[in-house]
Amino acid sequence: MIKAAIFNNHPGQFDYVFQNGRLERLRQLTVLYPEIIADSNFSDHASRLKDVEVIFSTWGMPVLNEQQIAQLPNLKALFYAAGSVKMFGQPYLTRGVRVFSAWHANAIAVAEFAVSQILLSCKCYFQNSRACRNPAMRHRGMAHLPAGLGGYGETVALIGCGMVARNVIKMLKKISDLKILVVDGYLSDTEVRGIGAEKVTLEDAFKRAYIVSNHLPDIPSTERMIRGEHFMSMRPGATFINTGRGRQVAENEMIEVLEKRMDLTALLDVTFPEPPAAESKLYILNNVFLSSHIAGSTGNEVVRMADAMLNEFERWRDGLPPTCEIVLNMLERIA
Repeated sequence: MIKAAIFNNHPGQFDYVFQNGRLERLRQLTVLYPEIIADSNFSDHASRLKDVEVIFSTWGMPVLNEQQIAQLPNLKALFYAAGSVKMFGQPYLTRGVRVFSAWHANAIAVAEFAVSQILLSCKCYFQNSRACRNPAMRHRGMAHLPAGLGGYGETVALIGCGMVARNVIKMLKKISDLKILVVDGYLSDTEVRGIGAEKVTLEDAFKRAYIVSNHLPDIPSTERMIRGEHFMSMRPGATFINTGRGRQVAENEMIEVLEKRMDLTALLDVTFPEPPAAESKLYILNNVFLSSHIAGSTGNEVVRMADAMLNEFERWRDGLPPTCEIVLNMLERIA
């Protein structure tokens, strides 16, 4: 059997992701090293890790340098039961170690969260819920104003078209009749049409869509890409959803627009910084709804990521084509 080791700085995190029998399945599939390896004990165990062929990890993966990885001469693959490998992946890939990530599994949870907010936004749920807290408006029959336009034939724009946005498109196509716009610098018009959407500019997306949902990768070129003029150009009653990263929004400019245009709504699962500074106006603006970065896998959803990596391990072991491998040239454009 293949020799494996768990690498994680927070063992409780690994137990959390590999819950409900997944750790037991890992033990059945491999000869598992008896200790969990962390930054703090790597040097103590390095001499006994020379036969390890695969590493399993999740959030809390130690960041090893090339010299440390060189002490694992038989290492062939790393299976990361979480999303981005950007913080630690390059030294492994440079040495020819194959890297697999559960980014596609985590993307499902984010997409489900975004789709739920998109559908509710079509009905103006968040504005309506706020109005319903006012008994005078409710008793005068005014709480239904503004009325949502609904999802039939309406327009939603997805900023960035990675795995999360592609899942959003698939889910929306099954349950709604929304027109979908996509902003993405890596895809051609033909490729975007092939997934059932229309490619547009960032400016057109904000002007045309009733709901704009951010799914940009968190890379230097996207920092503060979404600016005040984009928010100012949004349609009356429009909604902005952010499950990407707060750094991609010029937050001070967004706040200025949201103060002037109370008809707009912002649903922010991420901010920059995260959480917002204590004095941030995001806490007091009535047209802002904050959540604490919960769009990604939580609770029972994390097990999907463990399953993805255990299944991918079996495919790798059996010589089958990979489904979620990360290669070196992907690092510059993934989150």
